Amino acid sequence: MDILYIVIPAYNEEENIEQVIEDWYPVIQKHDGSGASRLVIIDDGSKDKTFSIIQQAAISKPLLCPITKPNGGHGATVLYGYRYALDNGADYIFQTDSDGQTLPAEFEPFWTQRENYDMVIGWRKGRQDGASRVFVTKTLKAVIKVCFGVVVKDANTPYRLMKAETMKKYIDLIPQDFNLSNVLLSVIYEKKGCSVHYIPITFRPRQGGVNSINMRKIFKIGEQALSDFRKLNEVFSKE
Repeated sequence: MDILYIVIPAYNEEENIEQVIEDWYPVIQKHDGSGASRLVIIDDGSKDKTFSIIQQAAISKPLLCPITKPNGGHGATVLYGYRYALDNGADYIFQTDSDGQTLPAEFEPFWTQRENYDMVIGWRKGRQDGASRVFVTKTLKAVIKVCFGVVVKDANTPYRLMKAETMKKYIDLIPQDFNLSNVLLSVIYEKKGCSVHYIPITFRPRQGGVNSINMRKIFKIGEQALSDFRKLNEVFSKE
């Protein structure tokens, strides 16, 4: 039976995290891999009660794995979770976020397609989280095309199911503390000719709390990413 690891990074999500656990735990129960599957929630050095809430929930939820680490940002935390899943025998890795914007009810079509593709990505069609976020996604798509010469439909979406055996081949190409790990993973899969499939998903507004990433931070990350992308493309071209 296939072992599934659901990886969810969390930072200062005390208003959302309990509901996120309640939403996603039934998914890991349904696909429990004979008891080996895990819902892994990684606290990225939160300053609130996020981690203690996860720990409390894990008392009655044996497939929930609470982890905490020093703050490193979303990209580094996602990468940490992927490596943890690979190290612990996952066959498939699914990643989503802890802000309640995605729906576990839409997971099953992804699982059904798991053997057919290296990665199945949720395409945020008609997303509901604001015009500024849509603008960032469209800009990122254009930057990726310029820097890497590939077209990625929705590079940074936090709703993706990936074969562990494929990820093992390419995860070391991503710098350890890279801010946009999911973006780079999407690019790598395109450049390496991996099979990628897109399924439309619902993408709701944040369900509570305050987003730690504002437009100023987005532009700062984007500026750095543009420089990093150019350097990384040279590396990829030599692989």
